[in-house]
Amino acid sequence: MLPLIPTGPEFFINSPRPVHHLLAATFALMMFSWATPALAAPCEGRLPSVAGQKFEGLVRYVGDGDSLCVGQAADPGTWIEVRLADFNAPELHAPEGRRAKALLEQVAFGRRARCEARLGRSGRVISHDRVIAVCRVDGRSIGDLLRERHAPEGGN
Repeated sequence: MLPLIPTGPEFFINSPRPVHHLLAATFALMMFSWATPALAAPCEGRLPSVAGQKFEGLVRYVGDGDSLCVGQAADPGTWIEVRLADFNAPELHAPEGRRAKALLEQVAFGRRARCEARLGRSGRVISHDRVIAVCRVDGRSIGDLLRERHAPEGGN
């Protein structure tokens, strides 16, 4: 008769039951649950490619203190990822990065933004798969709104 509670290491090694398979599956599940989620923005829309090109929509996603996504529809495949041309926030992992993101969310998330593509320092409109643009909410530049709230500036 088998004991009710298995004992000894030989149970796990020589068991006719698939206990070792259960242990392996549990370990694999734990490893996958510890994986870091992707931090990429869900914005997949076609980016404007010419300075002065205008676009608008709701601010549907905020990536950090100076990056957001604007879209007319709920489909992320149509959202345009923007790097604000008139505000430079610290990186998200920097000491003030999360505060900068929270302030951008307060100022813009869920609101209608009207944006205009601009040339960046590189002389291009697109940088790191984002369009460089000045965006306005209620006619006011998001960069100006952030500075009014004393949002932290600095970074790349």
